[in-house]
Amino acid sequence: MTADLSVAGAGAGVGGPLLDAHLLVERGTFRLDLPLVIDPGEVVALLGPNGAGKTTALRTLAGLIPLSAGHLTLAGRDLDRPGHRVWTPAERRPIGVVFQDYLLFPHLSVLDNVAFGPRRQGLDRRRARERAAGWLDRMGLAEHARRKPRQLSGGQAQRVALARALAVDPALLLLDEPLAALDARTRLDTRVQLQHHLAAHAGATLLVTHDPLDALVLADRLVIVEHGRVVQAGDAATITAQPRTDYVARLVGLNLYRGRADGRRVLLADGFAVTVAEPLRGDVFVAFPPSAVALHPGRPDGSPRNSWPATISGIQRHGDNLRVQLTGPIGVAADVTPAAAAQLRLAPGQPLWAAVKAAETRVYPAG
Repeated sequence: MTADLSVAGAGAGVGGPLLDAHLLVERGTFRLDLPLVIDPGEVVALLGPNGAGKTTALRTLAGLIPLSAGHLTLAGRDLDRPGHRVWTPAERRPIGVVFQDYLLFPHLSVLDNVAFGPRRQGLDRRRARERAAGWLDRMGLAEHARRKPRQLSGGQAQRVALARALAVDPALLLLDEPLAALDARTRLDTRVQLQHHLAAHAGATLLVTHDPLDALVLADRLVIVEHGRVVQAGDAATITAQPRTDYVARLVGLNLYRGRADGRRVLLADGFAVTVAEPLRGDVFVAFPPSAVALHPGRPDGSPRNSWPATISGIQRHGDNLRVQLTGPIGVAADVTPAAAAQLRLAPGQPLWAAVKAAETRVYPAG
């Protein structure tokens, strides 16, 4: 793959959304059905499990996969509308792309990598290099202009790739897992820098990522896809407070169950009843964080309103704590400190009791 996607200038600003698309793509047995609207200056994160359709969506926007139906309008201009036989090739789209592996030209200097897009737009060598130099200066990379990509660190290569994409003044910037190739420390620093540069970008930005932290830090809005369809969309606060699928719950670190509420009692699908803090009626979701789950060697007495026998199926390190996976009437994840784990002598296959206070639960309508 070359950087030809980053070589068309952005269209004139228009009122309303900058990107207005309904991506309908059929590839064998897989079908993508994704409405997508992004305003000028807005960053939208597209998340989902492997095979959900994220890559198909990105490649369709970039012009590498044609729509089967629907439309793709950017800056007031139809780029792909099969019903009207409109199709714009990748190299003529006002789009910049930062690939997961950056895909810098190894034989070109950093300066000429960034100047490549402006040259393709028709600028002469001098003016293209002037524009590239300006972008490298903004990225804090001016002193690396004459280096080759192999002489850069991972964080530096990521910023060069971003400069190359932005140097063509794209109406739409596509970021494909832009931080995935970096080590943990470099990722932290580069995420902060990327946040700064995206805030200054006047066009629309779509961030494709598996990492919820990247999405929460960098994006204004999240769109979550599963099996080619949107399952949830909104700002981070709404989605983290009220996940609506198991994938979303795992993404934001919550235990999630669906059941039928009758006041403060919720009967889950497998017949297990949970007492919750807020009274509701009808189909609901019940959620609580792993940190709300207390583990006991025997049946607990006292305040917990929900307790049940469980068996440890796995233990993994999770930040400073341990995450314990439990089977039983309901599957659940619990976070415990290493000290508590040692005191309880936790081990796979061990029976114990789990408890969650009603006050620690969230309950909200499933409809």
